[in-house]
Amino acid sequence: MVKSSLTHPPVADMSQDEPTSDTAPFFSDDSEAEAQEQHGGAVDQRQEEAPASGVSGVRALLTVLILSYINLLNYMDRFTVAGVLPDIEHYFGIDDEKSGLLQTVFICSYMFLAPLFGYLGDRYNRRLIMSVGIAFWSLVTLASSYTPKEHFWLLLLTRGLVGVGEASYSTIAPTIIADLYVDERRTNMLSVFYFAVPVGSGLGYIAGSQVSNVTKDWHWALRVTPVLGLVAVLLLLLVVKEPKRGAIEARSEDHLHRTNWLTDLRALIKNSSFVLSTFGFTAVAFVTGSLALWAPTFLLRAAIFTGKKAPCVDGHCASSDSLIFGAITCVTGVLGVASGVQVSRQLKKKTARADPLVCAAGLLLSAPFLYLAIVFAESSTVATYVFIFLGETFLSMNWAIVADILLYVVVPTRRSTAEALQIVISHLFGDAGSPYLIGVVSDSLRRSDSFLWQFRSLQLSLLLCTFVSVVGGAFFLATALFIERDRCRAEKGTPTDDEPIVVPKSGRSTRVPVSSVLI
Repeated sequence: MVKSSLTHPPVADMSQDEPTSDTAPFFSDDSEAEAQEQHGGAVDQRQEEAPASGVSGVRALLTVLILSYINLLNYMDRFTVAGVLPDIEHYFGIDDEKSGLLQTVFICSYMFLAPLFGYLGDRYNRRLIMSVGIAFWSLVTLASSYTPKEHFWLLLLTRGLVGVGEASYSTIAPTIIADLYVDERRTNMLSVFYFAVPVGSGLGYIAGSQVSNVTKDWHWALRVTPVLGLVAVLLLLLVVKEPKRGAIEARSEDHLHRTNWLTDLRALIKNSSFVLSTFGFTAVAFVTGSLALWAPTFLLRAAIFTGKKAPCVDGHCASSDSLIFGAITCVTGVLGVASGVQVSRQLKKKTARADPLVCAAGLLLSAPFLYLAIVFAESSTVATYVFIFLGETFLSMNWAIVADILLYVVVPTRRSTAEALQIVISHLFGDAGSPYLIGVVSDSLRRSDSFLWQFRSLQLSLLLCTFVSVVGGAFFLATALFIERDRCRAEKGTPTDDEPIVVPKSGRSTRVPVSSVLI
């Protein structure tokens, strides 16, 4: 009876376009293929006119460029404050402890709100969520530049609210790119998207310090990104179109089985490649977060200790170090991301484990160069900058690759949640605490307030970054052991544990527990 119903389904069922399952049927029949061939001409013509994602090739490319532009603004805004931090301290009359709260409040807000937007991004229109979030972020950042000097707490509050807008964007944007491209083209587009991370970070240092120097007022440094952010909102609303989830992978959102948030989390925790690569990326966040805050200060202290610069109390005295470090960050980011993608592409011809292996190599190679940069700081400024250049280049190799790993080992309906979970973990154990930890270790090692120990204690504490780089490389090596299995499961939509799967029943599909299917 089952065979008969499969071979001769009702005419009404075959003519309807309603979704029937979230995975391919457990059984198939040649007559289904014959029926598809009879209507093949019309279907093929429609597919040529309208891509599976529902977004044309030109608009897809424009979407990636717009998302990359917003990602650049995202990271530019983060480090603009760091570029004018001495001016902020002088204006509000605060110490280092309170000024450090600016970054901590922002990261914590951004980190804990990411899961909320991950949940929303997997279920609602992502373009509209991002538009509202970026508009909110731009207005709050602009408002923060008008904070009265008697109310530092208002600046802390606005920096925390900025995290709301950035969380709405960072968790969702990569999933849109994943729904526009697959395989090598997806990797290429993600590399364009993640070029903006180091480039935007470097521009944040440069824009913050230089705008402040030109205008002689640090407030104007915080008014650059809000204007550019409002432009981004207009581009999102006028140009970007919401793609169909998973359709480009021949598994559209209409045919994917949605589960509740707790089920999504349980599935992600059991995904070895996702968990291990997230821990590896946490090491990257730890190192980059430490360098982002402390590298300019460390270079300044090294110059003062060696007598190349005189001690200063002027808020602009370290602007040259911020400018040079920002320029290095921009260049190494472009080189690192591009070289990482190219090396991975060539290595994939030999092994399917290329992505985690390249990420591991990047971290393991960055460790010795960062060590040499820290050690040579007191003897050769040129050598220090060269080693920082090499260390940051290797460190940047994994930005686009890690994002690609997440997207192809996680099913489309869980990607925003996975992005959010990765953001929480990488920030919680990475750059949210690493700058503070480096400072605590430095204070504990300092024996006096002399220029020698101001430099030496920070030098010794920064060596922790080299150790963390090695640990991160080990996590990526472990990821390589599971990457093929987890990618295959995600592509096939293989259920885990007792998650329902789909079997045909009388010409239609029905879900039954895995445990009830005998093979």
